[in-house]
Amino acid sequence: MSHVLSRNLRVAPPKAVYGEGIHIVDDKGRRYIDACGGAAVSCLGHGDAEVIRAMREQSERLAYVHTSFFTTDAEEDLAAELAGHAPPGLGHAAILSGGSEAVEAALKLARQFALETGQGERGQVIARRQSYHGSTLGALAVGGNMLRREAYAPLLMAVHHIAPCYAYRERRVDEGDEAYGRRVADELEAKIQEIGPTTVLAFVAETVVGATLGAVPPVPGYFKRVREICDRHGVLLILDEVMCGMGRTGTLHACEQEGVVPDILVMAKGLGAGYQPVGAVLAHDRIVDALRAGSGALQHGQTYMGHPVACAAALAVQRAIRERGLVARVRDLGPRLEAALHDRFGNHPHVGDIRGRGFLQAIELVEDRGTKRPFDPAMTLHARVKRLAMADGLLCYPMGGTIDGRYGDHVVLAPPYIATENELAEIVARLGKAVDAAVAEARAPS
Repeated sequence: MSHVLSRNLRVAPPKAVYGEGIHIVDDKGRRYIDACGGAAVSCLGHGDAEVIRAMREQSERLAYVHTSFFTTDAEEDLAAELAGHAPPGLGHAAILSGGSEAVEAALKLARQFALETGQGERGQVIARRQSYHGSTLGALAVGGNMLRREAYAPLLMAVHHIAPCYAYRERRVDEGDEAYGRRVADELEAKIQEIGPTTVLAFVAETVVGATLGAVPPVPGYFKRVREICDRHGVLLILDEVMCGMGRTGTLHACEQEGVVPDILVMAKGLGAGYQPVGAVLAHDRIVDALRAGSGALQHGQTYMGHPVACAAALAVQRAIRERGLVARVRDLGPRLEAALHDRFGNHPHVGDIRGRGFLQAIELVEDRGTKRPFDPAMTLHARVKRLAMADGLLCYPMGGTIDGRYGDHVVLAPPYIATENELAEIVARLGKAVDAAVAEARAPS
């Protein structure tokens, strides 16, 4: 009997014993292609010798200090690495222990900036439906994953939610991408006016929506319009790139492809590639300058901020990504992964949409392609796909509730950046088998 308080208390998962490249091996000797990087985390694959060596060397020198007493070379070097390759103006980094913690820090930093600049009335936050920003209470409140929020609603702060940029289902037949993007971005303008422009603190959004909606990129021009609206009303733009950042979509930061610079940028997952729990917040220089001129301190702290071993691991990961040309690799092979998905699923009767960028791709499953009608949630199609794919040695990232927290199913692929073209083809082939088997199983007489 396991003493682990696990995600599923009725089903014991296989026990992973080691990883090798894009594969994980369990205690029965079964090999799994890690086609989702766990949760878009393992961008370097498993067992990277350089990262492991950096962690060991840092552990031997100094495993832990508290940041109220010391900084370290590991923390300073990682912050310099991040700032040196950040969008213009994002010159300061706070190193946290994961994505949820980084989102919490970003929210508190935004509020502190308002206080330091004499804008204490700003406390309202706007975000988007069908988004996800983490599982801690502040991050969960900002997120728009209705299923995950429901049980904890009494504990969550009030946040205003507007529509996502979800062209497959919400763009009208009579409008192009530009018109749709402007219309949905203008919901932010309307919400700011409704709340009161001087009370709105920040707008929070995933640059490319991750697990909740299923690898949905914005239409061209959407975020430029959002940036204009935020600037006009003095609202901070917080972009959550926990899943889609650090090379995952073909540029180091996903917002580079949108031509916008946020005021605060949040990252995790691919930052440390799973070798250590780590996240970070990049803050614009004008925010940090205001804090320095005011209270002179960041009013936020966590025990494992700036953890030396986590910083050493993340620094080694980022150097590996840069020195091995892995962002360019994702940019080159991403379209081939997308093409393979179109070849396999483009005419599939139960795949309504194929979408994504780089090595963050997804398919949306539908009962009827013509009407986009989703499957009955009682079929739990996404869970069937996950189970059947895993039985065939493929780890993918399906989720239900795509449309509104209840209806809709999708499957996300987020393979390591080191995956070869042949391995990508094998991933798509096994996913195709799993989808077909799941649909057949769900429709079989009980």
